[in-house]
Amino acid sequence: MNRRDRGRDGEDAAWEYLRRRGYRLRERNLRTRLGEIDLVVERGETIVFVEVRSRRGARFGTAFESVGPRKRERIARLAAQYLARERLEGRRARFDVVAVEWQDAGPNVDHLENAFEVPE
Repeated sequence: MNRRDRGRDGEDAAWEYLRRRGYRLRERNLRTRLGEIDLVVERGETIVFVEVRSRRGARFGTAFESVGPRKRERIARLAAQYLARERLEGRRARFDVVAVEWQDAGPNVDHLENAFEVPE
């Protein structure tokens, strides 16, 4: 499995995990000139911007550690752009990271809600 396939499969596993927990999909692979957000989902009144990290192991650090300050800032800018475009500025929003670790038995999914905050 190459990196692109593992990433796509990781997003599939993450979405299936979230779907089973009552999330509703708004966007997948939301792309703008600023970059991409893997999943935009909704649960209740909260819009959730999800970064999916798919890994074969923790050799290069955990999936959660791999979402550094630059990536968080880029996701925050994309999120603000999305909320404005969809006229959702007043809605509660948060940033989650879903880590998918591939093991012999299949994917192991770990979901970190409110993984980071963006200073205003």
